[in-house]
Amino acid sequence: MVRFLIRVAVFLGAAALALFIASLLIPGFHIHLAGFLFAVILYALIQAALEWLVDRLFQKSAPTVAGIAGLLSTFLALWLATLLSDGLSFDGIGAWILAAVVVWVITALLSWLARKFLMPKAEGSPAR
Repeated sequence: MVRFLIRVAVFLGAAALALFIASLLIPGFHIHLAGFLFAVILYALIQAALEWLVDRLFQKSAPTVAGIAGLLSTFLALWLATLLSDGLSFDGIGAWILAAVVVWVITALLSWLARKFLMPKAEGSPAR
């Protein structure tokens, strides 16, 4: 249960940080403080559900497809978070595409770092 809570906290934190960094780097991507927390939670939930689905469908047979599908799920999660909340907005399709790539890269990097340093493997457990 503790590992699950750590994973949820890491995922939410990575999503919030990635969205914030993307808003700093991309001129057409805006975060609105009033709806940011809701947008982060919504984005994280959508992304987690899509990531789970992609993992179940493609991970065993085609890991490369799973990576591409992860990027596509980030596009979709950003789009849905924009539609369903007032926390995120885009000035154009270019900003939306660039934001999806930046958010995907940052969340992937932060998740990898968290798995490596915050959630060490138990002794005797198989390596992933």
